Amino acid sequence: MNLEHIQEELTKQRLDGWLFFDHHHRDALAYNVLGLSPTLHVSRRWYYLIPAHGTPRGLVHRIEPGVLDSLPGEKGAYSSWREQVDGLQVLLRGMRRVAMQYSPFCEIPYVSMVDAGTVELVKRTGVEVVSSAELVQYFEARLDAEGLESHLEAGRRVDRVREDAFRMIAAALRENRSIDEYSVQQFILRRFAQEGMVTDNPPIVGVNRNAGNPHYAPAACGSSPVAKGDFVLIDMWAKLNTPHSVYYDITWTGYCGEVAPDPFQKVFEVVRDARDAAIHRVQSAFDAKQLVRGFEVDDAARRHIEAKGFGRNFIHRTGHSIGHEVHGNGANMDNLEVHDERKLISWTCFSIEPGIYLDDFGVRSEVNMFLDDNKARVTGEVQRNLLRVV
Repeated sequence: MNLEHIQEELTKQRLDGWLFFDHHHRDALAYNVLGLSPTLHVSRRWYYLIPAHGTPRGLVHRIEPGVLDSLPGEKGAYSSWREQVDGLQVLLRGMRRVAMQYSPFCEIPYVSMVDAGTVELVKRTGVEVVSSAELVQYFEARLDAEGLESHLEAGRRVDRVREDAFRMIAAALRENRSIDEYSVQQFILRRFAQEGMVTDNPPIVGVNRNAGNPHYAPAACGSSPVAKGDFVLIDMWAKLNTPHSVYYDITWTGYCGEVAPDPFQKVFEVVRDARDAAIHRVQSAFDAKQLVRGFEVDDAARRHIEAKGFGRNFIHRTGHSIGHEVHGNGANMDNLEVHDERKLISWTCFSIEPGIYLDDFGVRSEVNMFLDDNKARVTGEVQRNLLRVV
């Protein structure tokens, strides 16, 4: 826990404090930010307040009095529910606005870790509770130089594996060897291991109508064959097999033949241009030193797809935060699933991945972006044209 930086950010956001709460390890974010061990035995409720000024303080149950011993400040103790209520009143004395892992109307479910009853209990003390979403992003989603380099190196390796996967498909088709979605998926996983990378889930390999399912997962039995004339989508994500590494996450598409039919080509171009519109929205804002929020980036991609008549076929957000987990704790590019008002801040990473999903096929084009102190950039190779897999 970097107390000085937390208090600086609380002051910037005009908050009196940040109140952490946990019961039975409900809130992994609290453990990450505070630097608490995730192996702590926690069977009772604890609270920990970091004020914008002064020394932090906590409240623990007498059965587990040492649960916060690694953190600075005095800790009050309670046993009964009455003592807990009184203890909270003392803990929050002098506070007017405090942040908690809470999101009004659950607009940002990724930070909505505190139950409604606990929020009500805290509000009963006379304190206004606001969302910690921006604080969580600042302390959980920003990369350091080492994390950025791990992301860039993962990108170089994943891009190699992606090239190899499409080459493998092309070779099988030329040699008239049978190949299916699952065998391509397993090839990618073997190449990840050879490249010293790990992933939390196998990649998506979807042919024709299966490419129209954003979360399609080929199975060992019954996955579709890949044949000449097919449309193929590969969505793959991985990170270096080292501590604290950061993911790289991409989606590319190809046609198994020389000249793709017009529908494939048209939809690919619409998705590609929507992707580029979102990238431009981010880059132009950073170049002009202007604030840009997650929902605005989603709007840029979605407006283009809607203008081309495919709005109802773009059924997910435009992008997600990327960190040590493939879905990180920063702002998402989203004005569909949620209205994400979080600011895009420096030293964060995220995907841009609009898609159009039809009955016969689907197209998604995914790149990763990183924001440094001055500019926004795409961190890997960018697909400009539908691949010819021949």
